[in-house]
Amino acid sequence: MIKLIWAMDQDWLIGKDNVLPWHYKKDLAYFKEKTKGQPVLMGDMTYDSLKSYYKDKPLPFGQLYVASITDRVFHDAIKVTDIDQFLSTYKDDLFVIGGKTIYRLSLPYADQLYITFIDKSHEGNVYFPKFDLNAYHLIQEEKVDVLRFCVYEKVKS
Repeated sequence: MIKLIWAMDQDWLIGKDNVLPWHYKKDLAYFKEKTKGQPVLMGDMTYDSLKSYYKDKPLPFGQLYVASITDRVFHDAIKVTDIDQFLSTYKDDLFVIGGKTIYRLSLPYADQLYITFIDKSHEGNVYFPKFDLNAYHLIQEEKVDVLRFCVYEKVKS
């Protein structure tokens, strides 16, 4: 099952210069709870951002997959050069954790969406790609302050 997880403000903002433009402890805890020990797919910029945050500690995920079209070698991850081929053949649970391009390419394969809606505006320069949320139905929702933690599942045709 392919699951995308992200937080976005009311303007669909998700980032600012390769970092989060906000700091909500409950959102960070939610992300960690859902993804800890799980296989994840991310782009190389998200990988670099997380590595700088965790410094010398290993990332808290299961198997790491990093999407990249560069010649770069990732010693702690499997490099994915063809996201369509990878996602169309991947059989287990997988969280897609960013960034923008990886989300856009992964959306057609998403079985579930874990979205933290932030009911505020923030400053930044990276926005989640527009998509039709009506293709999914809400299966879980929890509101905490300005955060709404929602889980959606793809509507079966």
